[in-house]
Amino acid sequence: MAEIVMPRLSDSMEEGTILTWMKRVGDEVAVGDEVVEIETDKANMAYESDVAGTLTQVLAEEGDTLAIGSPIAVVGDPGDGAAPETSPTDTPAGISSPSAGVPVPPEHPQEGITPSPAPSAGVSVGERVKASPVARRIAAEGDVDLATLEGSGPGGRIVKADVEKARVGAAVPAASVPQPSVAGTDATGTETAKGTTTYQDLTRLQQVVSRRMSESKATAPHFYLQAEIDMSAAVEARSRLKGLTPEGEVVPSFNDMIVKACALALKEFPLANGAYKDGRFELYSRVNVGVAVAAQDALVVPTVFDADRKGLREIAGDARKLAGKVRDGSITPPELSGGTFTVSNLGMYGVSNFSAVINSPQAAILAVGAITEKPVVREGQITTAHLLGVTLACDHRI
Repeated sequence: MAEIVMPRLSDSMEEGTILTWMKRVGDEVAVGDEVVEIETDKANMAYESDVAGTLTQVLAEEGDTLAIGSPIAVVGDPGDGAAPETSPTDTPAGISSPSAGVPVPPEHPQEGITPSPAPSAGVSVGERVKASPVARRIAAEGDVDLATLEGSGPGGRIVKADVEKARVGAAVPAASVPQPSVAGTDATGTETAKGTTTYQDLTRLQQVVSRRMSESKATAPHFYLQAEIDMSAAVEARSRLKGLTPEGEVVPSFNDMIVKACALALKEFPLANGAYKDGRFELYSRVNVGVAVAAQDALVVPTVFDADRKGLREIAGDARKLAGKVRDGSITPPELSGGTFTVSNLGMYGVSNFSAVINSPQAAILAVGAITEKPVVREGQITTAHLLGVTLACDHRI
C-alpha cells in the first residue's frame, strides 16, 4: 500500500485544490499515469503517479483544498480491490439524472460496478473528457455536456471557445434565470440603496495574484522612471520584415522587439536582472523575460527563457505559444517560473502610459504604452516620429 500525497507542483505552492480525478477507485495505475488534476497557485496541472498498483481509496473529494504533503489517495498492490462504499444519497451508475435526462456516473463509482455507457457522443461514462479547466467551468455554468463537443485544442482538447460556441443560440430555461436577491434571504447578494449587490469568490489564482501584488507594493519601495522612445526605425524594420516573411510564418511584433531590447539591456545592467531577498542581492546568470498575458480570471506572466540569446523570430514564436497556452488553460508551472524581469504591454488598448506593480521578487517591470506618431523637432525642423511611452517601476533597494 502507498499513499499519494498533495504534491508540490511549483516552487511557491503551499496548498492545492483537487479539480478532477482522472482515475477512479478500482482503476489500475501505472507509473507516469495522470491520476488527478490539481489547481496550484500558478496553474492547473495534472499529477503523474510515481507508484503503480490499484487505486483503492480516494481521501480528498473534488473541490477540496489541502496542504502540501496531505494524503489524497491510497494505491494498493496490483489487483487489490476497493471496499464498496454506499450512501443513501449515492446514485448508482446507469440511473438517469432527472435534470439531465441521461445516465451520469457517481463521483466515485462503487467497486465492482462497471460504469454504463452514456448515449452522447459515444463517450462512456467512465471515460474522462479532455477539456481545459476554463472550459469545464463555463460548461458547468451553462449546463453544456462536454461529451457532446468536439475539441479544437491540442490533441482534441476542448477549450473555452468550443463551449462558448455550443452555448450560442441555446435557450436558457426559466428556472435557471438568476432572480434578484432579497436582503437576508440569499448569501450571494444583498439589497441596498443602489440595488442588488452580489458577491463572487476569488479563484485560487486570483487569491494568489491579489496577495502577491499587495505584498509587492507593501514591501518593495517602488519608484518610477518614464521615457519616450523613438520607435521610427523599429516601425520601418517591422514593415520590411512583414514583406520578407513567407505567408503563414510569424512576424515579430513590436512587443517581441521590446522583449529582446530589454534582454540586451539586462545583460549590460546586471543589478536590474536580480532581486533583493533576505537582506542581500541575488544576481542571475540567465536573462528570462516574463510577458504579462490576460487570462480568463487574472493576469498571468509566462516566461521567455534566455531571451538575450534568442533571435526575434524565436522570441515571437515562444511568446505566441505561451500566450495561447495561457488562454486555453494548458500553461504549466515551469513555464510560469524563473522570470528575472517582466514586460507588461497595454499599447494595443490605446493606453499611452501606465505604472505597473513589480512582479516580486524581481527588481523591475517595464510598462509599455501605445506607439503614436507625433510631431518632433529634428535639426531645427518640425517633422513626425513614432514615439513609445514607457514606465519602468523599480525596487529602490536594488
